[in-house]
Amino acid sequence: MRLTRTLPLAAVAALALTACGGASDDAGTAEAETDTIRVGALAVPAGDMLRFVAEELAPAEGLTVEFVEFSDYNTPNPALTDGDVDANLFQNTTFMETYNEASGEDLVSVGEVYLPRMGLYSNDYDSLDELPDGATVAIPNDPTNEGRALKLLAAEGLIETTDEPITVNDITANPRNIEFVEIENATLPQAVEDQDAAIVTAAFALPAGLTEDQQILAEESDSDYYNVLTTTPELADDPRIATLFELLTSEEMAQFITDEYQGVIIPVE
Repeated sequence: MRLTRTLPLAAVAALALTACGGASDDAGTAEAETDTIRVGALAVPAGDMLRFVAEELAPAEGLTVEFVEFSDYNTPNPALTDGDVDANLFQNTTFMETYNEASGEDLVSVGEVYLPRMGLYSNDYDSLDELPDGATVAIPNDPTNEGRALKLLAAEGLIETTDEPITVNDITANPRNIEFVEIENATLPQAVEDQDAAIVTAAFALPAGLTEDQQILAEESDSDYYNVLTTTPELADDPRIATLFELLTSEEMAQFITDEYQGVIIPVE
């Protein structure tokens, strides 16, 4: 996993503003600053969720949510450790722990929010049975998602792996002689056109317009890869973080996810 410390690629969008009357201007300013939280995420799906929270749920709780948009998996964690955001919502616990180990940081999970289902997509085949021996399958090339992809395929019997696979080197049996092509996450949707099939996470499948009709395999709700709200140890007990997490795991949010993504994204129960 490449860990770069580049700045966010899009401007901050202040999406919900809360004002409190009956206080001095200075007090109001201080309170507004105190009740504002900056959260980094990719545009889809977490960005959509944060916009919904900011516009529909946060004002009633006196919370202002500012969404900071990123376009890849490499920048949100450095932005959090550098203090550019107060929390982020884009990764599962395994990804976070891998980042901590590689960077020497100590980011923490507040809790699970949603499952962006990883799926195997194809333009040429309608089922796993149709996928031919020797097929080329594109998979993510970062340690977390590559291992996750291999586990998904192993669960269906296409390959066998070690207990905790990380790369294709951990494949112990490949009876159908599948040829794996390791590719950056952001370019995997394009690989659906170029390869027999490609494993794509929902964060990139949705904006690329990939549909369930192209999906021949997908994770189920018992997956271990739910995305979590992440912050620093210093902010783990911050009331703003607690409020945001409650809103992200509320019944209203679950209904929004169900209506918006039709099963491609699964809310935490």
